[in-house]
Amino acid sequence: MSLKKIVFDFGGVLFHWKPTRLLQRELPQHATDEASAARWAQAVFEGYGGDWAEFDRGTLEVPELVQRIARRTGLDVADVLRVVMAVPVELQPQAATVDLLGRLRQAGHGLHYLSNMPRPFADIIESREPFISWFDSGVYSAREGVIKPEPAIYALAATRFGARPDELVFLDDHLPNVLAARQMGWNALHFSDAATAEAAMREAGWMA
Repeated sequence: MSLKKIVFDFGGVLFHWKPTRLLQRELPQHATDEASAARWAQAVFEGYGGDWAEFDRGTLEVPELVQRIARRTGLDVADVLRVVMAVPVELQPQAATVDLLGRLRQAGHGLHYLSNMPRPFADIIESREPFISWFDSGVYSAREGVIKPEPAIYALAATRFGARPDELVFLDDHLPNVLAARQMGWNALHFSDAATAEAAMREAGWMA
């Protein structure tokens, strides 16, 4: 079997990401339960489009992002800043996925990452998490000026990873990103948890 190169998304795959939990913690006066937290998550993050997409792309920095969100939502600037800076705190490693990452490494798979990630958060994660050194290479959206699910980021990533699209297996929790990767010729799984992803990769013959 020719070993596939495995490409990990970060938020929701390698790291926990639950925006409703973040907002209930940081904005308890507004996000009083799961339903209200979900409404505020949509208002703040805009489904990762709009202002947040530009933050991910690297064309918007924290001060302007905070001002824009405050204007759109009516939240206090201080509250918005607290939410934004709490994002990397919420992004804590998922133990089961880190374990899978380690076993893939031991089996000899090439490991890469492809993440929509603003520059300041990428800097924090790189300095905080030792297992980032296990990756052979990776792409953060803000450092390249393109974001998922735009085709250009997949083309750039395949070149960066030194692989043909069919040599790559991409794990992402956001379905539009998975579908875009498949359109670019990648193998891609819609990630729900590490155990399910591992079983699917073994069944497909993508994992040693």
